[in-house]
Amino acid sequence: MEQSAPAQEAQMVSMPEYPADGERIGALVYFSSQSENTARFVANCHLQEEGIDVFRIPVRPHEPPLNVREPYILMVPTYGGGSARKAVLPQIKRFLNDPANRAGIRGVIASGNTNFGEAFCMAGDIVSQKCKVPFLYYFELMGTKEDETKVRQGVLDFFRNHPE
Repeated sequence: MEQSAPAQEAQMVSMPEYPADGERIGALVYFSSQSENTARFVANCHLQEEGIDVFRIPVRPHEPPLNVREPYILMVPTYGGGSARKAVLPQIKRFLNDPANRAGIRGVIASGNTNFGEAFCMAGDIVSQKCKVPFLYYFELMGTKEDETKVRQGVLDFFRNHPE
């Protein structure tokens, strides 16, 4: 008699949006809404050229879930206009609620709007505290060329100094 398949099948590991060139040293996982602001920022950092896999959290609930099984830094935008309850979007919560995804987080970077006052980049504070990882960097809205350079170098330095 054949045995039935396990109730929970192993989840497939997701392919990076931008695979690392050469030797892989870590990953960046990010969320960008349909405005694409964070996506443009990440693309301009060219992290894959530094050996960093880049993964994007799906925007729509019907898209296949993202499954990352390597150490990563999470980049999150801040929403909610200052409300802590709305600062971290459901897509990001869903990604982090998967224990296998959550196991890989090593740090967080956040974007925000200074119009939110004290809530500027609050999503980074929330993720940092809940996941017990360092809040590494923040930038406003779409960031500047200087922010792109600092993030690129900061992510590279982080993984060089924190090898797994």
